[in-house]
Amino acid sequence: MSTLQKKRGGNCMLLDKVNCPSDIKDFSVDQLRVLAEEIRQFLIENLSITGGHFGSNLGVIELTLALHQVYNSPVDKIIWDVGHQAYVHKILTGRKHLFPTLRKYKGMSGFPKRAESEHDMFDVGHSSTSISAALGYAIARDLKREQSKVVAVIGDGAMTGGMAFEALNHAGHVKSDMVVVLNDNEMSIATNVGAITNYLTKLRVDPHYSSFKKDLAGILQKIGSVGNKTEKYLKRLRDSLKTLLVPGMLFEEFGFTYMGPIDGHDLVMLKKYLEQAKNTRGPVLLHVVTQKGKGYAVAADAPDKMHSVSVGFNEKRGSAPKLKPAALTYTKVFGDTLIKLAKQNEDIVAITPAMSIGSGLVSYAEQLPDRFFDVGIAEQHAGTFAAALACAGKKPVLAIYSTFLQRAYDQVIHDICIQNLPVVIAIDRAGLVGEDGETHQGAFDISFLRCIPNITIMMPKDENELQQMLYTATEYKDGPIALRYPRGTGVGVKMDGEYKLIPIGRSETVREGDDVAILALGPMVHVAEQAAEMLSHDGVNARVVNMRFAKPLDESLLVELAERRIPIVTVEEAAIAGGLGSAILEFYAQKRIAGVELYPMGLPDHFIEHGSPQQLLDSVGLNAQTLADDVKSMVPLKQKRA
Repeated sequence: MSTLQKKRGGNCMLLDKVNCPSDIKDFSVDQLRVLAEEIRQFLIENLSITGGHFGSNLGVIELTLALHQVYNSPVDKIIWDVGHQAYVHKILTGRKHLFPTLRKYKGMSGFPKRAESEHDMFDVGHSSTSISAALGYAIARDLKREQSKVVAVIGDGAMTGGMAFEALNHAGHVKSDMVVVLNDNEMSIATNVGAITNYLTKLRVDPHYSSFKKDLAGILQKIGSVGNKTEKYLKRLRDSLKTLLVPGMLFEEFGFTYMGPIDGHDLVMLKKYLEQAKNTRGPVLLHVVTQKGKGYAVAADAPDKMHSVSVGFNEKRGSAPKLKPAALTYTKVFGDTLIKLAKQNEDIVAITPAMSIGSGLVSYAEQLPDRFFDVGIAEQHAGTFAAALACAGKKPVLAIYSTFLQRAYDQVIHDICIQNLPVVIAIDRAGLVGEDGETHQGAFDISFLRCIPNITIMMPKDENELQQMLYTATEYKDGPIALRYPRGTGVGVKMDGEYKLIPIGRSETVREGDDVAILALGPMVHVAEQAAEMLSHDGVNARVVNMRFAKPLDESLLVELAERRIPIVTVEEAAIAGGLGSAILEFYAQKRIAGVELYPMGLPDHFIEHGSPQQLLDSVGLNAQTLADDVKSMVPLKQKRA
């Protein structure tokens, strides 16, 4: 029995009766309010067990209820931006029984997924896509002469993404019927930054927008037609007054009818304005103000820390159990090292696209605020901004998740690499990140970066090597360096007290052996060492090499292995296609070196779903036992040739 059921003496709850959106169509406002309370408690209780995105979902309960009562999903299309705020939508669309499996291997995704439900219209995970997707649905509807409605729900943080404004511009131009609900909770993951945030703040404190617009229109209509010159003058006067006094003019200038801001927790107001927006021709932007963490004081007071909660979250204390990690996290080592390096080198500046917390740069921002730049959810801008800083003689360090770097690919090529600028791209979350699934796995950065001229790509085997690589990268002046490192804790090695340069393109042999060579990158070095120890019990002497660099390769090592006809296994927590193994095969082909036996191990050619990182590694065979078994299948071939 849930906490809420106990409060009600075990009585049946409204939530028990809700299995699809049609079940709430006839609910009164009072019933919706009760249901909102029940859903809020349901989320708190379930997320305390599974973990997941917390504050944003508590903040959209009333909004989601109103959306599903006013619109008819799945005929009407409700499209969620990012998906951090879609848990209530999942509850109302028949998936509340799946919440014990949330973000678990083979369980329910933490984001909307078309394969999961007919009510999920678009797969998401990255921000600022919903308006573009909604416009696509709206245009398709118009071409098919259908009558469905289309709604995009976008958070205020996602509005800092340039893609959102590209879509607004296009939607206002084509004038298709669609509604954009701007869920303004004053915060995404970290504190929002920039002019858009300041603009929305002004909107929030101007509740008289709608009445003023209506009054102004009425006054001008009463004046009537009094000649062409006077009409033109009055039109200029009207436009000037609107620009001066009506804060929603930004969206009006994009061609949208602006409504709001309204209280996103007032069900009467929400239903009224959603109905009005639904029946308005052309594109509409409904500005809804919500409170992240609504109904749960701890989350409301700390929306950044309570954006997402971990497994074992304690409902009463408002915190997860504090487990002392066995080692420093890679992210913390990066952040702490960058502070030390920046204090020694005044040219270093740090840049992040709205991920100061996730990238470990909060302390850096506090200690070196003049050399810290959070540009918002604007990865493309971040890339070009970093390039220009480098042109001006600074040493920019762009801290960005692997999966978000994909969004700045053109800038990496066009603005950083073509100009061969000494920009450090610090790629956090490289490899499998786990519960966030396909949209967040850092699988492709080696593949899409390695083909670009001028760039260096390296990855540390442990947290100590990370600090040495970051030092090397900030000292390097001959071009851009991509430094990729994983999520989570290191292996607990001793940290050097002094920094030292790592020779570019040089590998490190960590275990000798002549029967087979395991060439590993990053944390896979330790998996290779474990496999080598297993193999030693079977009489196989495996050499383990920490490659360190995916580009440039240690060519002298590769030539030596070929000359000695030592079989090679490459191991990387990245896509096999275009990865380290591919690079080595290309090297042998270009050098016309034949007869090399090479087996690449890495992430297969499909998207990796959500689950714990170890479950996912096991599922694709990136573990010591599988590696040892594969090596044993190669060694006899070498012995027969001998």
